[in-house]
Formats: sequence, structure tokens, C-alpha cells
Amino acid sequence: MLQPHLRRLDLAARQVLVQAGADLAQTYFVEAGLVSVILQVGTTRIEVGMIGPEGFVDAASVILGSTHSPYEHVVQIAGVALVIDRDALEAAMERSATLRRQMLRFIQAELFQARQTAFVNASFGIETRLARWLLMCHDRVEGDDLVLTHEILAVMLGVQRSGVTLAVQNLEGSGYIWARRGRITIRNRERLQEAAGRSYGIAEAAYRRLVEEE
Repeated sequence: MLQPHLRRLDLAARQVLVQAGADLAQTYFVEAGLVSVILQVGTTRIEVGMIGPEGFVDAASVILGSTHSPYEHVVQIAGVALVIDRDALEAAMERSATLRRQMLRFIQAELFQARQTAFVNASFGIETRLARWLLMCHDRVEGDDLVLTHEILAVMLGVQRSGVTLAVQNLEGSGYIWARRGRITIRNRERLQEAAGRSYGIAEAAYRRLVEEE
């Protein structure tokens, strides 16, 4: 149903897929890579969500009928997406209740992720939050290498770059990760999960339950 309307697109790091406030003429099913959902207030930019191969860009705006997105969607880790015109996707959802239901489930999972992020940001320190974000990135890419600069991590966490640098150094000193210029390697995922504690896993479990539902 969707296949004839899909076009392959290589995603480059820092490529803007959706401008905040711009018309939503098309959307993107992420096949590989990582897309950040960015909220900007004044000069402050913070990541409020991330999308990997489990979902598609700006699902809520498309499914709920909005013609604009309040968020910027930026490629953080290069990859591949399948592009579809919004009109074609809406027509397919009209014809298929199953497709519409699956997309609504992704919106529910995305909403759960956003609320979990709000809870984590209010309840945990930078190091714990960094461990969570690294695990979330690791879930969505192949291999253990994450192409992430300290600048990107600062946006992800909504903190100063100096705070990110210290948190990275602490996780690296504990042997959980290995940090190089513009790249972080996950060395011990199990210990990194221990560092993330209760900040990680709840939203992920909720997503798995939604996917497994008939």
C-alpha cells in the first residue's frame, strides 16, 4: 500500500528534515540513523525526543491533521530514510485501519518517551541522564560507535557543554564508554545501564508492549 509512494533518501548528519513552523508536505520513515526532535525557546535548544528505525518523523502532526510542526527535526546520526508525501500517507491510512492503528501506537510510545524524559530531567543528575541518552542512541544504531559531539550531547540534555564534558569523563573513567573527538563507543552496556538506573527502561518496555499488541 505504501511501497509505490516511498522514495529512498540518504540522511546526512545535521540535516534538517522539518523546520519548526514549516508546512509538512512529506514525512520520513527512518531506516537507519537517528533523528532528534528539538524544541527551541529563545536561544535555548533542547532535545525532547529521538526517532530511530522504530518510527517516523513528526508522527503526531501528520496523524492528528496538523499542517505544521512545533518542533525542528534534525539528523544527529547519518543514515537512511524512506520519504513519502503526506497526501499519500493520509490516503493509505484512510484505506487501512491496521496502518492507522500502528501509527497511533507509535504516537503513544513517543508521548510516553517525552513524559519519561520530563521525569528524568527533573529527578536525576547530568551523568545519569547522559547514560540514559547514550543507551537510547545505542538502541537505535548498529554497532557500538555513536557519532556524537559534546555540542550535540549538550542539546540532548539541555545543559552547558562543560557539564557534558565532565559527565563523559566520569563515564569514561568508570570504563563504561570510550570517548574520542566526535565519537563515543559503548564499552560496557550492562554497567552503563546500572549508571542510568531507573531513568532507563520504562519507556522502552512500554514501546515493546505496544508493538507486540495485536
